[in-house]
Amino acid sequence: MIETINAWDEGLFIYLNSFHHDWLDPVMFQLTQTWPWIPLYLFLSFLVIRHYGKSSWGVFIGIGLTILFADQFTSGFMKPFFERLRPCHDPMWEGIIHNYGKCGGLYGFASSHAANSFGIAMILFLTLGQKHKHIKWLFLWATFFSYTRIYLGVHYPADVIIGGIVGVSAACGAWYISQGIHKLSTQSVR
Repeated sequence: MIETINAWDEGLFIYLNSFHHDWLDPVMFQLTQTWPWIPLYLFLSFLVIRHYGKSSWGVFIGIGLTILFADQFTSGFMKPFFERLRPCHDPMWEGIIHNYGKCGGLYGFASSHAANSFGIAMILFLTLGQKHKHIKWLFLWATFFSYTRIYLGVHYPADVIIGGIVGVSAACGAWYISQGIHKLSTQSVR
């Protein structure tokens, strides 16, 4: 069973990684970084502050916890535990895959980029989704952001899928904790 899943994952990786173009490589490399998305993050912060006002600190705690949980679980636990080589570090793919830019750390399961982006999408969906219906489109952004990792040859699809699941789970946990903190703080003010 594991061999079948691994073969499917590698086959899908080769297929998705093959859609590269020389002119697109530097663009995808830049879009996998944090800084091009700063305007999006500022806009989302504006929406949080506009909607929650003085209580927005609770949402920002939730976002911070989401990133902390997702990043630490993938990078601090999963990567050293599973020790699955990134495709760009695996000698069996030498000369077969396309890798542009840096390869990153030795291990890639699961993707921290995917965990963080899906975590951000989920925590903002939970906190702003009722008021701002367009927030659901953050999941499309997270999917694209995660795909850049496959395009660049640094993650397998399973790394990204499991990373996304970790991120969504981290966001749900962080949202629950931040809701509890917010209830405690409003009770103590009364």
